[in-house]
Amino acid sequence: MNTPTPFDAHKPAEIAALVETAGVAKAKLPVAPMFVLAMLAGAFIGFGAAAYTMAITGADSTSGPVRVLGGAVFSLGLILVIAGGAELFTGNVLMVMAAVDRKIPLSLLFRSWGIVYVGNLAGAIGLALAFVFTGLLEGPMGSTAAAIANAKAGLEPMEAFARGALCNGLVCLAVWLSFAARTVAGKVLAVLWPVTAFVLLGLEHSIANMYFFPQGWAAGAAVPIFAAATNLLWVTLGNIVGGAGGVALAYWFAFIGGTKRQDPLYQSERSTEQDDQKHVSEKAVKPRN
Repeated sequence: MNTPTPFDAHKPAEIAALVETAGVAKAKLPVAPMFVLAMLAGAFIGFGAAAYTMAITGADSTSGPVRVLGGAVFSLGLILVIAGGAELFTGNVLMVMAAVDRKIPLSLLFRSWGIVYVGNLAGAIGLALAFVFTGLLEGPMGSTAAAIANAKAGLEPMEAFARGALCNGLVCLAVWLSFAARTVAGKVLAVLWPVTAFVLLGLEHSIANMYFFPQGWAAGAAVPIFAAATNLLWVTLGNIVGGAGGVALAYWFAFIGGTKRQDPLYQSERSTEQDDQKHVSEKAVKPRN
């Protein structure tokens, strides 16, 4: 047997197993460490969003090449999450694989999502508040920050939902590809292109928006809180649908669920389980003499 080298990527079926195992570990994290790691992830994505804001300042933000540069810079956020270690809600949508395979109960899945989502929000807002004291949002960067917030608040619900779904399809693919790599450099390259693509296309990331709106407010954007909350609601729902349905469930069926159902041993085990359940049920309803 050949020993894997740092340049040998994990195969897709191996990635599926690794993602599922990671999902189980994430679900079982204690509350305090989970929340701290979530705050870090919110701040990491915020740093990527802040860098993106400055990268497109002074340029035509609708220009393709400018958006490619902005997307590459924004990738910093997910790179920090993956390489540094943190809990990001949009990436944790992949935990659905462990849930549908009954490795974790839905209660733990939703517990993790809730804690991480709130932690991401706290970290993103905290970073935005820190930028208030830098003075950077009082110049040209501030004008860009306000324009970004206004544009996001102006999206219709279905636009926000669709952009959120497509965005997290790419984000979850970035996370998926990062599991293929065995080195930090490989993980960075795996993350770079899908994230650059979603920024280039103008798609919506809920955790990034948790930073963009406070940053915009700090720069003077007149975006109502209700409009920001509405955007976050629809983008978050889209992120869940795109990540869970478009990536997690598809790969689960392709490499775990569908494979099991065609495995004679699996069919035999299922048959035995059903017979046992039937036997228990018959005993439970059998009248006593």
